[in-house]
Amino acid sequence: MSAQTPYDFIGGEQAIRSLVDRFYFYMDILPEAQGIRAMHQPNLNSAKDKLFKFLSGWLGGPNLYIQEFGHPMLRMRHFPFKIGEAERDQWMLCMNKALAEVPMDPRLHTNITNALQQLATHMINQETESPSTADDRS
Repeated sequence: MSAQTPYDFIGGEQAIRSLVDRFYFYMDILPEAQGIRAMHQPNLNSAKDKLFKFLSGWLGGPNLYIQEFGHPMLRMRHFPFKIGEAERDQWMLCMNKALAEVPMDPRLHTNITNALQQLATHMINQETESPSTADDRS
């Protein structure tokens, strides 16, 4: 008998598909997420498929993404996109709303949320712009 994984505890394939559908639903409708929505193709089917396959393996289920595309190399694959703190926060806003709709143990929810926050922060490839102090002359 094998140990259960987060994938099993949240409901397997059906729960992951629902999570991904809700994530992209929020990305599509939330004005606060339009920055990251603009980075995607008009049709989200390919993005949905890839996120589903990635999350499946990441949560301990079948390694569908690796089987089809090889190692995720997420940071490298996202490097063509300008990702700063604002984009990370928009992504997490959509993911947090989607996660809130998937029934799961509160501790598992916290662990998954924290892990996704770390992953999203790892995707940042742009420096945060700070106000210039060069023009502040007294």
